[in-house]
Amino acid sequence: MKKLFILFTVICLTLIGGCSGDNQADKKHSNNHLQKVSLMLDWYPNAVHSFLYAAQEKGYFKEQGLDVDIKMPADTNDPLRLVAAGKMDLAISYQPEIVIARSENIPVKSIGAIVRHPLNTLLVPADGQVKSPSDLEGKMVGYPSIPLDEAIVHTMVKNDGGNPQKVKMADVGYNLIPALAAKKTDGLIGGYINHEKLLLEKEGHKMRSFNPSDYGVPDYYELVLVASDKGLKERPGVYKKFMSAIKKGQEFVQKQPDKGLSILLKHEEKTSPLEKDIETKSLNILLPLMDAKNKPFGYQDPASWDRITKWLHDSKVIKTNVKASEAFENI
Repeated sequence: MKKLFILFTVICLTLIGGCSGDNQADKKHSNNHLQKVSLMLDWYPNAVHSFLYAAQEKGYFKEQGLDVDIKMPADTNDPLRLVAAGKMDLAISYQPEIVIARSENIPVKSIGAIVRHPLNTLLVPADGQVKSPSDLEGKMVGYPSIPLDEAIVHTMVKNDGGNPQKVKMADVGYNLIPALAAKKTDGLIGGYINHEKLLLEKEGHKMRSFNPSDYGVPDYYELVLVASDKGLKERPGVYKKFMSAIKKGQEFVQKQPDKGLSILLKHEEKTSPLEKDIETKSLNILLPLMDAKNKPFGYQDPASWDRITKWLHDSKVIKTNVKASEAFENI
């Protein structure tokens, strides 16, 4: 009887071990069949990226058979460059920058609009002398040495009846907040309504903001999802799956913003810690600006690309003609 019991036990253990081995093999087999996708953010993780981390944590990428690796750029110029070189599959960038890249024969295009309206805003102290963009004549505006920002200021001032040539532009790099807080400049361009404005106000600096699209600048997409021409030709199915997953991620964040933000906060960079109150306010600002209304998340209107391309050329930010239709693709 004892021998029979031992034999029975050995057989059971063997079967269990075999089953366990099969499960591990199945799991390994499943993981091996996930398609790897690399994505580079435009900046360090913050509220605007909540939908990505929600898609990752809730398993929406895996549902589509994708294994997504989200990276932060060492330099803000890296995302587009690395996608164009085939070293990253996807990146988050800016609609005007895609047109500028195309004008320089850099083969990238947008496959989805993330934030559908400008976040970049002209900021001035609320108690200062500047009540409208034309009041910047003779004043100093700080900016991060980006020609696009200079063009935005010039268009806004001109549209408001001022002389843009009388506006002084000071390159303050990315020290936007210290420059204004220390009153080294009379205003800022390059700061976002969901970030710099919130931080300045938290520090006690009440700000007035002017939306570029209210003063002659096209109502452009601030953030877009970018792929290379080559990548889109070689793996179109992967990009469609990615878009399907992030649509679910955005739906989750829209329905449960608190949970979406909690997921994001788990992924903060130690070098760029997040402030929960700021990110909460930021997400509240962002969600309406990310809403495509009766269109699917990420949808891009061809007219938007026509307008921004024309403005960039008219403003001499780009010197060659770019076909707007080649700068984007709805997936």
